[in-house]
Amino acid sequence: MGRFVVGAERDQTTLFPPCLEDWIADDNPVRVVDAFVDALDLGAFGFTGVDAAATGRPGYHPAALLKLYVYR
Repeated sequence: MGRFVVGAERDQTTLFPPCLEDWIADDNPVRVVDAFVDALDLGAFGFTGVDAAATGRPGYHPAALLKLYVYR
């Protein structure tokens, strides 16, 4: 074990393309869910945590969690 942190391999290829948009077709239903949830005012619906707290570890935004729930 060395004294220093060893960096990542520079020749390593990536698992995903540089942009995930390249993998999602234009007619995929996930685009509708994404646009729909982005148009909602989550605070008006009673979602807590829409405005991030100044302390602690950042959590997942409620919109991201709702998108996963609706799409599933």
